[in-house]
Amino acid sequence: MGSVDANYDVIIVGGAVIGSSIAWHLTGRDDFTGRVLVIEKDPNYEFCSTALSAASIRQQFSTPVNIEMSAYGIDFLRNLKRDLDPDVDIALHEKGYLILATDQGRDILKQNHATQIEFGADIVWMEPDELAAKYPWMNTSDLSAGCWGRTGEGWFDAYCLMQSFRKQARRRGAEYIDGEVVELTRQGDQITGVILKDGRRFGCGTLINAAGTGCSKLAAMAGLEIPVEPRKRCIFVFNCRDAEDISASCPMLIDPSGLYVRPEGEFFITGIAPPKDRDPECWDFEVDHSLFDDIIWPGLYERCERFEAIKVVNAWAGHYSYNLLDQNAILGRHTDVKNFVFANGFSGHGLQQSPAVGRGIAELVTTGSYQTLDLSVFGYERIRDNTTVFELNVI
Repeated sequence: MGSVDANYDVIIVGGAVIGSSIAWHLTGRDDFTGRVLVIEKDPNYEFCSTALSAASIRQQFSTPVNIEMSAYGIDFLRNLKRDLDPDVDIALHEKGYLILATDQGRDILKQNHATQIEFGADIVWMEPDELAAKYPWMNTSDLSAGCWGRTGEGWFDAYCLMQSFRKQARRRGAEYIDGEVVELTRQGDQITGVILKDGRRFGCGTLINAAGTGCSKLAAMAGLEIPVEPRKRCIFVFNCRDAEDISASCPMLIDPSGLYVRPEGEFFITGIAPPKDRDPECWDFEVDHSLFDDIIWPGLYERCERFEAIKVVNAWAGHYSYNLLDQNAILGRHTDVKNFVFANGFSGHGLQQSPAVGRGIAELVTTGSYQTLDLSVFGYERIRDNTTVFELNVI
């Protein structure tokens, strides 16, 4: 690629929670002594999915590997001060998810629950009378069952986790620069380097795509394709009078409609995926307030009558890096361009999976294979072959 400003063993494009977790895990390995460069185009992390997410973690998936990834994730979060940063406080609230089902969804919920129990998750099956007793403020008349994460699920400070990964990766020797990659240089089946918008050029031995919503554009620079698009998700913060009892007992509640709501300090946060005909590829950050008025507010009131008198006090929009194929991550090496590594398409699961992904990709880069948890089910091969690993619990 001609003269370069510097050469690196590994270049990671994207320095939010996924990229920084990879950098931290990689630089912490005794068998890795190379140079790592992390390139981030949004240095204030103002628009990254991490900072704009609902910041939660759950075990309630239908895909076994997703359950195992979150099991590692919650253990990592519990021991953050010991293992990552003694000064960090991510304010982990382990109050669980409560996924509700009507008669129509009961069988799927039951099937998912059996899988979760098989893989060690602490998920409690609840019949309607048990739900009514535990959550007296909730309307249970249309419910057939619920699953509550007694431990291992909850929410936390996502921005704090990301910044801790970033800070500690730098302490371990990873270099961070602000810049936008506009071109990749490729020779045959190898990526040889990156060119930034300001003209800087860097050579690499391995390129890791952790570019979030920009991952498809980065892949295209190497002549590769992945079915990942940005999909806007709006989050609303609301106040509800006389709701201390609700706030005290409310977990991350997932309504059968797809609506979610949970406490956030003295307030609540809520959101829902838009209807498919209102959910195109989207790059803007404009809040769709009609989503709250038309869908969310009526849904909240239907589940809890006291949510009739609420007031929105804040709202923002972020993006899922949405895998159109099966809503699961794309992880690992490209089948032909062997030094191009994917960590993309998390479809809303990226934050909670960042510890396991960081560990796994670091293992793959250093040893050539996954050592602790086999993430190969999410490999690029399924994208090439158009075979799916569907996750039924996408929120």
